[in-house]
Amino acid sequence: MTITVTPIDATLGAVVTDVKLGELDDATWEEIHAAFLEYGMLVFPGQHMNDDEQDAFARRFGDIEQLNPQQKGANVRISNAKPDGSVAKPDDYQFKVLRGNEGWHTDSTYMPLASKAAMLSAITVPPEGGETEFADMRAAWEALSPEMQAKLEGLEAYHSLYYSQERAGYQFNTDNIYGFHDKGAPLRAVVKVHPETGRKSLYTGRHAYNIVGIDPKESEALLDGLMEAACQPPRTYKHAWTPGDTVVWDNRCVMHRARPYDTSQARVLRGSRIAGDAATELAPTFADERADTFKPTSSNKSSLAV
Repeated sequence: MTITVTPIDATLGAVVTDVKLGELDDATWEEIHAAFLEYGMLVFPGQHMNDDEQDAFARRFGDIEQLNPQQKGANVRISNAKPDGSVAKPDDYQFKVLRGNEGWHTDSTYMPLASKAAMLSAITVPPEGGETEFADMRAAWEALSPEMQAKLEGLEAYHSLYYSQERAGYQFNTDNIYGFHDKGAPLRAVVKVHPETGRKSLYTGRHAYNIVGIDPKESEALLDGLMEAACQPPRTYKHAWTPGDTVVWDNRCVMHRARPYDTSQARVLRGSRIAGDAATELAPTFADERADTFKPTSSNKSSLAV
């Protein structure tokens, strides 16, 4: 099988057709993986994979992150819909986490081992809004002046989900299910070298704070300014979901965010997150003053990814 790869009109991304991901052979996988490394984000229209097929495709990329105790296999539901058919309300844990996802981020940088790649498949989408937007942090780095690049080289910032959710207007207790943990805040380089391509990219996002050696307010202004400048055309692509679509992206060089929608409407995506390689995505952790000890309740155990 030879796939068709059509670049998107941006510095990242391509649409891949003439492939059935549920029937993937090794040779076709190698073609897909090469395109993944080149474009950073791939769109596969009309796949309509089932759980087992997405599980198998996700495992092609590496080991799977276990995001919550209820997770079976590679997949979780990223959804505002509840089992009884209702949708999450503004006071619900589920609602607050999903709204936080509307900020630019890289998956799992707030965990000791950050994510390598992730994918989403659309099951139910609202009639308007609810897109997912992607930003090319390789091109963002390359667009910086030599002076700014020199300033950023060697800098490190802490990452915390408590921090990013607090800035979004939501405070959470420690439940140790996944992101709201007591493992400490990872310290990560602001500039990341991709372990497979060697290209540099900005590696910050909404979870990053307190660059070492810089006043916290100055750090926040610098990080916010970098993201504001980076996440602009032609470095961005907004994907409007159609049921059956699958999108996979490289968390080592691409950031993403969910876009707002009418939350009275259901939005259900099937997500899979691939763990990073310890040699390049494992970071030392330091005390996170926002973490505490908290006995989790059933309301804290929603099946959703951050």
